[in-house]
Amino acid sequence: MSITSDEVNFLVYRYLQESGFTHSAFTFGIESHISQSNINGTLVPPAALISILQKGLQYVEAEISINEDGTVFDGRPIESLSLIDAVMPDVVQTRQQAFRDKLAQQHATCAVSASTSGNQSNAPKNGEATVNGEENNTHMNNHGEPMEVDGDVEIPANKSTVLRGHESEVFICAWNPVSDLLASGSGDSTARIWNLNENNSSSSTQLVLRHCIREGGQDVPSNKDVTSLDWNSEGTLLATGSYDGFARIWTKDGNLASTLGQHKGPIFALKWNKKGNCILSAGVDKTTIIWDANTGEAKQQFPFHSAPALDVDWQNNTTFASCSTDMCIHVCRLGSDRPLKTFQGHSNEVNAIKWDPSGMLLASCSDDMTLKIWSMKQESCVHDLQAHSKEIYTIKWSPTGPGTNNPNSNIMLASASFDSTVRLWDVERGACIHTLTKHQEPVYSVAFSPDGKHLASGSFDKCVHIWNTQTGALVHSYRGTGGIFEVCWNSTGDKVGASASDGSVCVLDLRK
Repeated sequence: MSITSDEVNFLVYRYLQESGFTHSAFTFGIESHISQSNINGTLVPPAALISILQKGLQYVEAEISINEDGTVFDGRPIESLSLIDAVMPDVVQTRQQAFRDKLAQQHATCAVSASTSGNQSNAPKNGEATVNGEENNTHMNNHGEPMEVDGDVEIPANKSTVLRGHESEVFICAWNPVSDLLASGSGDSTARIWNLNENNSSSSTQLVLRHCIREGGQDVPSNKDVTSLDWNSEGTLLATGSYDGFARIWTKDGNLASTLGQHKGPIFALKWNKKGNCILSAGVDKTTIIWDANTGEAKQQFPFHSAPALDVDWQNNTTFASCSTDMCIHVCRLGSDRPLKTFQGHSNEVNAIKWDPSGMLLASCSDDMTLKIWSMKQESCVHDLQAHSKEIYTIKWSPTGPGTNNPNSNIMLASASFDSTVRLWDVERGACIHTLTKHQEPVYSVAFSPDGKHLASGSFDKCVHIWNTQTGALVHSYRGTGGIFEVCWNSTGDKVGASASDGSVCVLDLRK
């Protein structure tokens, strides 16, 4: 059997993706020239690298329990090898000898026992469990202690719909703003539009938006991840960004309307402006681009970052902010040839940025474990919020306060971190209101309900939790079949969509 470096690189690249290290995965993919390999990523199952390593460990463990003549010892190792142990011959040999000694001792003990106790049964007593017989059920999962959730908050099976069709991880999902169409984007180089409207005769109706590139005069699948998607405000068009370097505009019926092709490398994020005439994108090529949504032409390219641009967000129809692994945040305007403002203060890559509903404050989160609030009126940050103990992956403002549909409710900010917690912040005071702690693995996504009264969170512990934003109480909980990358609310606030690492998309119906 031969193993190529391309195969190893691809498995490492996929592992980084599945572990949530999205930016590292993209950077590794570029540096290892994944795009030039002929590996069809859609055929590689999730967790392939882990599966191979586990099989390797099993083979080494099996080798320990085999005699030199090929016969199997009477028993099997009780202690599992660690990955590092398995590649250290001295450890393996020592473990094998210890295992032989242990078996010899067991045989001697059994012989003595048999001679003194007659035909006494060796069956386990009530309450005991045999180890070698595999009757014990004490294997711990990788998620820490079992989640303790009150029975009345668990979402029943008849209130959840699992949508299957994607052939790889589903990184993103977004509801159409005017109807119950749910868009999802995956590592299988497709986006899909799922029809969850009440008048839809089949709950599993899906439109498949295949991302193709032109080769030899033909359209062939790009075999690249769909990294981002966003609906326009009217719900008539869906924009997608891909690892193949192209942005695309689709109709809600699934037809390709435009292909936008000026980035030189993967696109990490894209957003429609409110007016719906422009799309903003951020790429690994260190640039951001404003596109004319009607013609598909690039209106202006902004080359101000010194490293890949990770996220973008519109302040209004012509002004936006961008962030990067270069630790900088730039505020730029269409028609201006230099940034209006540059915010510096983070000490590691800035993962996400979001303007508040009024467009007055900009929030940013970083691998430096801080959350910062910025104002165009000053150079330094308004608040430097330090409470998380690991990287902060994303942030969201509540749809409340002045200029929103919920003007009488105070605005708040939610942050999701790899420390397995979600925090709710009073930005005016710069204080943490609630720390939400039910998740047991990194939290990748948070989303406020349209009225701001509830917050959904999704984690790699496979759980979606719904929280009361005023009290911090857990009000609904759902455990899926894969790690959750994204959660989102529909426009009426009665459904939550979630996309997962095992290729599934789940819809939770929160109506009474």
